[in-house]
Amino acid sequence: MVEQTETGQYQLGPFALRLGLTRLRNQNAYRETIRRVPDLADELGLMVAISVWGLHGPTIVYIAESTARIHSNVAVGGTFMMTATATGKVFSAFLPLSTTEPLVRSRNSRARSRRSIRYPPLTRAYRADVRDAAKVGYSITRDAPIPGVSAIAAPVFDHTGTIQLAVTIIGPTNYIDLSRDGATLERLISFTKALSSDHGHIEDA
Repeated sequence: MVEQTETGQYQLGPFALRLGLTRLRNQNAYRETIRRVPDLADELGLMVAISVWGLHGPTIVYIAESTARIHSNVAVGGTFMMTATATGKVFSAFLPLSTTEPLVRSRNSRARSRRSIRYPPLTRAYRADVRDAAKVGYSITRDAPIPGVSAIAAPVFDHTGTIQLAVTIIGPTNYIDLSRDGATLERLISFTKALSSDHGHIEDA
């Protein structure tokens, strides 16, 4: 059901992936998101990935490619690292600590045992990034975890205020606008807020 890649990441096996995607396609939030995502990718000229929370963390369920090609291991069925990606930090910010912390601590234990630069130990910076994501409603990563590739992620909520999925814009660092007052972030936030609103989410005043 679940496979481990050469880099140590987990991804769904073929059967589990097909089963999961079939169930997801019956969910309104997912259907409406994938209907709109290709236009967003074309508009921005950047890759857009949709992720949901799975057994092994943020699991990629849909990708819209772009004209700005990037060298990355982003693939449907793969997972985003909890502590080093914008997507992971968004889920950490908006899911209960009891849900995310076991995966975070497990990943950090593996990193310490490997003493690998690729998997840096958990730091105060990660905790600060999660707090910031919870405050502003999105997360930005530059050149991490892959040098030359950056990302912006934001959540989509349902009527109960529960995060249903994350929308992540990914592109070459020298191409994607990562500024907090930039057009890329503004477009992503308007996109995710519209989806959340369509599913009954009402923002706090």
